[in-house]
Amino acid sequence: MAIKSISIRIEEEMLRKIGYVADYEGRSVNSHILVLIRENIQNFETENGVIDGTIKPDVNVKPTRKK
Repeated sequence: MAIKSISIRIEEEMLRKIGYVADYEGRSVNSHILVLIRENIQNFETENGVIDGTIKPDVNVKPTRKK
């Protein structure tokens, strides 16, 4: 699986808040954003049908460290 890098523009307050949530969940911001993306894809596919591809959105989701 090839890993690609992207950059996004995000308001400072939003970045601070997503950082807070990620820390609470025991993840880095990057890992937390990947979880959110996977959840979004999974929800879309549930409602609209599977998108062509080999990677399933529920695979390789980093679990929280929170207990």
